[in-house]
Amino acid sequence: MTDIAQGTGNWLDAVKPYVEKAPLAALFLGISSGFPFAMIGANLASRLAQDGIDKKSVTAFSLVLLAYNLKWLWAWVIEGVKLPLLHRLGQRVSWMLLAGVLVMAAVVNLALVDPAADLMGTVRAAILLGIAGATFDIIIDGYRIEILKPEQLGIGAGMSQYGWRIGAAAAGALGLILAQHWDWTTAYIACSLFALPAMLAALVVGEPERHKEIASRKSGGELVQAIIGPFVDFFRRRGALLVLLFILVHKIGDTLANLTFRLLFNDLGYSNDEIAIYDVGVGFWALLAGIFVGGVLYARLGLKRSVFISLLLMAVSNFSFAALAAAGKSNIGMAGAIGFENFASGIGGVAVVAYFSALCDLRFTAAQYAMISAAASVVGRFLTGTTAGAMIERFGYVDFYLLTTALALPGIALFWLMMRAGLVETSVGSAATEEGDQPAA
Repeated sequence: MTDIAQGTGNWLDAVKPYVEKAPLAALFLGISSGFPFAMIGANLASRLAQDGIDKKSVTAFSLVLLAYNLKWLWAWVIEGVKLPLLHRLGQRVSWMLLAGVLVMAAVVNLALVDPAADLMGTVRAAILLGIAGATFDIIIDGYRIEILKPEQLGIGAGMSQYGWRIGAAAAGALGLILAQHWDWTTAYIACSLFALPAMLAALVVGEPERHKEIASRKSGGELVQAIIGPFVDFFRRRGALLVLLFILVHKIGDTLANLTFRLLFNDLGYSNDEIAIYDVGVGFWALLAGIFVGGVLYARLGLKRSVFISLLLMAVSNFSFAALAAAGKSNIGMAGAIGFENFASGIGGVAVVAYFSALCDLRFTAAQYAMISAAASVVGRFLTGTTAGAMIERFGYVDFYLLTTALALPGIALFWLMMRAGLVETSVGSAATEEGDQPAA
């Protein structure tokens, strides 16, 4: 098993696991996980901006993404409720199929509204897609962690990030191109098909062997355990509050910056085709490189050092957009800023997602990861939706992105304290063990 703290020393061994069955399945899961985010994130921002919606309203739409931060409220349903008829396929597979269908329907629904004519209808459709996408994320994350062995968590995180970026980038680029040459309705309907890879992966791989059913001696006890068990298990661990604080603050600056990039590009005068080439195209390949490097670093250096390095890189990456805003429209500048940001995010995606996956207990994988991933971006998304547009209009893009760089520093300091106190190793759950009873460090 790969040591969660130290890693291994063989570079070739760090590459081979990428072609194993479970990590490959994680790739397909990531594709379907990433595309709804593009539909209600970057693509919707572009759609609204092109329809003449003001900046405050456009950034306010990022509040729809808070559905991903509230998904822990209904994650217990996926843990404890058995679906009629479909349940014979397994708890995880049955929910994967239902959630996938719901996401496809929600994307088509958003495709059929006209923001310029009915802004409130667009809000309602975006909220529905946010809830459906968040539900899809719950089951995708739980399924991914459970099909991976403990030593595959880092590689699986990398492959999932590969898939997420492929799904988000492909849906983003396809949406922009179809909207440019046809219309946004056609673009959204076509992109709804990106839900299929996760559904097909679940049908091919089947129910995860590591999935543990919630057990209770009392009637209805499984449902009660599904609701309270994830929280009780997490908060009784040593240093749980400090770990939660790190989860909450480590990504504030990164989230605040990422959700405003399209506004910067539009104001600098980039066309849809240029955004597709540089933001989606260059960013896509840079992130793939970062994910690969992140997987190798994770295997070589272990979880602690790879996470710490990624936090430093992600902080610096926000500064590059302050430089782009100061320089003005520049294809080279945009490529450099987008490339570095995505490379740093790729490295961070592997290490941080692997750590968050390792924090889960196999009885409550979907619910606990929903809680952890929701907490990881809730502050940044809230600030983006409530203050980002106003801050950009008041201070300008340069000072705004300098602020996002400074907001990354508390997360770096907290993780350093966790390393010194030994909390990184002691905070992990049974997902980081072979049999669910011994820690992986």
